[in-house]
Amino acid sequence: MRLFGGLLLSLALTLLGLLVVTFIIGRVMPIDPVLKIVGERATQAQYDAAYRALGLDQPLWRQFAIYVWDVLHGNFGMSISTGHPVVSDLKRVFPATLELAALGTLIGVSVGVPLGVIAAARRGGWIDQIARVVALVGYSMPIFWLGLMGLLVFYGILGWVGGPGRQGILFDGMVTERTGMILIDSLIAGDWAAFRDAFSHIILPATLLGYFSLAYISRMTRSFMLEQMSSEYILTARVKGLSETRVIWRHAFRNIAVPLVTVIALSFASLLEGSVLTEIIFSWPGIGQYVTKAMLAGDMNAVLGGTVVIGTCFIGLNLLSDILYRILDPRSE
Repeated sequence: MRLFGGLLLSLALTLLGLLVVTFIIGRVMPIDPVLKIVGERATQAQYDAAYRALGLDQPLWRQFAIYVWDVLHGNFGMSISTGHPVVSDLKRVFPATLELAALGTLIGVSVGVPLGVIAAARRGGWIDQIARVVALVGYSMPIFWLGLMGLLVFYGILGWVGGPGRQGILFDGMVTERTGMILIDSLIAGDWAAFRDAFSHIILPATLLGYFSLAYISRMTRSFMLEQMSSEYILTARVKGLSETRVIWRHAFRNIAVPLVTVIALSFASLLEGSVLTEIIFSWPGIGQYVTKAMLAGDMNAVLGGTVVIGTCFIGLNLLSDILYRILDPRSE
């Protein structure tokens, strides 16, 4: 109970810090929110009325209190770009990013973890060298270049994948939205043609994101495994005659599960906040593209709303990894 209370207090303080940062950003940006709403041809009376309506004539502490109250009630204001409440826009675009980042993380984990384990077990061998090259390319290649090359080769030349966007023209708007994630919604609807179409569109951007996640996860897994493989208990297990497979996966890998959870959680959070270029290249209607367009249009309500949502997800994933950390290793309590 004490531990649970400590986690909640930590979560509340972190969220408060996030709100303080976003509030300050909203006040120091060289963008006049009133002018963005009323337009440059508005009279002084119209400008003053909008200024008071936004609460900008109030002291800063009162403005911050109103901001926190609105955020806690899901009120991020109206978006100048779309003319809709920001929370409605976020409900529409966030599931697209969540779906893309989740599939990218799944690809990164399913390939990166075994690759890192095998690279550590065969240290200096050809698999280790391949894993090193794969990670190096993943770290160094600009994602926009890989995305453009991927579209050119796999969509333009080979025709193996769908083009930009979440769905083709024939299926656009044909699946009833339940979760906002088109793969899950098409499965719920039992529409396999729509599922195949959606999968053909998501697989290339998700693979690119998964590749960058793979590069990070495989190197961290290798590092954790090398530390365990040099431990005395591993030598003891080998002396007892256990098979190498059992030594690696049953003993060494079990002990790296705890830090690996944190690595995977941080990788997933990074994909949620860092998929902007991928979304722009693939015309993916996610939160990264939404915030970018809002930033270019000076739509600060949308920018701050998107920032708060992504920041909250990051905090939530860190909290989840802490809880899993304690479940997997009770000694950490």
